[in-house]
Amino acid sequence: MGLEDDFLKDDLDDEKTIEYIKNYLPQELKEKFSDDEFYYFLDLIDEYYSESGILDVEPDEEGCVEVDLGQIVDYIIKEAHKDEMGDYDPEEILFVVQGELEYTESLDDDEE
Repeated sequence: MGLEDDFLKDDLDDEKTIEYIKNYLPQELKEKFSDDEFYYFLDLIDEYYSESGILDVEPDEEGCVEVDLGQIVDYIIKEAHKDEMGDYDPEEILFVVQGELEYTESLDDDEE
């Protein structure tokens, strides 16, 4: 698989993730964010995972790694403000982060 194929696969994965998140959100938030904002949030979530060291943490006996969703939300809000993307409500961003996590867990369930 070439580099271009990897990018196309990543784009398709992001589209599926965003669709899942939109379905996960409460009704009043479904139309609140643009697709560009969802892509931005996904990039920040990935950035948080890679920079926080969470990907290097050893799972517990049950194969789980403790993830502090509040820290991810704080990171997104701080970066969005710094990048002049806007100021977001932490409770609304928490739904986006939870949706992304639920989607990731659904993929893990499919692999079992």
